[in-house]
Amino acid sequence: MPKILVTGGAGFIGSSLIWALNQRGIEDIIVADKLQSDEKWRNLVPLKFTDYEDADDVLDALEDDPEHFGKFDQIFHLGACSATTEQDSDYLMRNNYGYTKSLCALALETGARFVYASSAATYGDGSQGMDDRLEGEALHKLRPLNMYGYSKHLFDLFAQRQGIAKDIVGLKYYNVFGPNEDHKSEMRSLVHKAYGQIVETGKVQLFKSHREDYNHGEQKRDFLYVKDAVEMTLHLANTPSAGGLYNLGSGEANTWITLATAIFSALGKEPNIEFIDMPEVLQGKYQYYTCADISKLRETGYKKQLTPLPDSVADYVQNYLTPDARLGDE
Repeated sequence: MPKILVTGGAGFIGSSLIWALNQRGIEDIIVADKLQSDEKWRNLVPLKFTDYEDADDVLDALEDDPEHFGKFDQIFHLGACSATTEQDSDYLMRNNYGYTKSLCALALETGARFVYASSAATYGDGSQGMDDRLEGEALHKLRPLNMYGYSKHLFDLFAQRQGIAKDIVGLKYYNVFGPNEDHKSEMRSLVHKAYGQIVETGKVQLFKSHREDYNHGEQKRDFLYVKDAVEMTLHLANTPSAGGLYNLGSGEANTWITLATAIFSALGKEPNIEFIDMPEVLQGKYQYYTCADISKLRETGYKKQLTPLPDSVADYVQNYLTPDARLGDE
């Protein structure tokens, strides 16, 4: 069985990845994270792994001795500050860019497969396309809309400049939702937020559109269920010929109204939607349309069908949100 390091392992996608590894009988896993004061520790409770380490201590130990924990076969670097509203640019550069550079260098030095989370936020407003095949000057022309996206974009550029992009895998996750995201506060998916609103008030609030070409609630996103996201991630990690950047999404764009309607349906309720003004701080940085082209992923041999949006929402709402369960509680 492989020996694996997962940074951000108590977080949303990280803990979901460990759950998927456990489903395959893999338990020789070092979890690195910073638990701090939120409730993400609860994601770890049902999971099986060898040890937990503070994320900073892991990097320090590996820099002193690359095989401090034994030789890793795979390193999944999913830890980052993912708040698109984070204003501390120095923190984002250290945490999202600097840490990734250091861990990648250690992985390449020891022969570990390095898989890291980039982000669809690197594409900005999409005017330069959302193509995971971009290279060179075309990649440089992307214009992220926030510092989080820029911190991720910088490493994508660094990997290409250093000629290492083909030897590692960068994952551009789109709008991932599902179990184990409770701790993400304002960065939780609409499904999680709307569930709470509907249970409490019987209705859900969606942002109005501030563009004439989109009606209220008809802004579109590519929504990806976390169970599909980790299947894609593991496929790429275990496909030696895969290298570079990959879009991970459903491959289709759905409106916020479609998503909200699926949540009401999962609860057995009629839709009741209220449109509210978008905060001014978001208006100039808001993506009105995202849709992943996953043809590059498919070309690596990924054959699995994705979970239809109504089915994934129903699974999440009925099997996790309503009973307040985590992945692994099954």
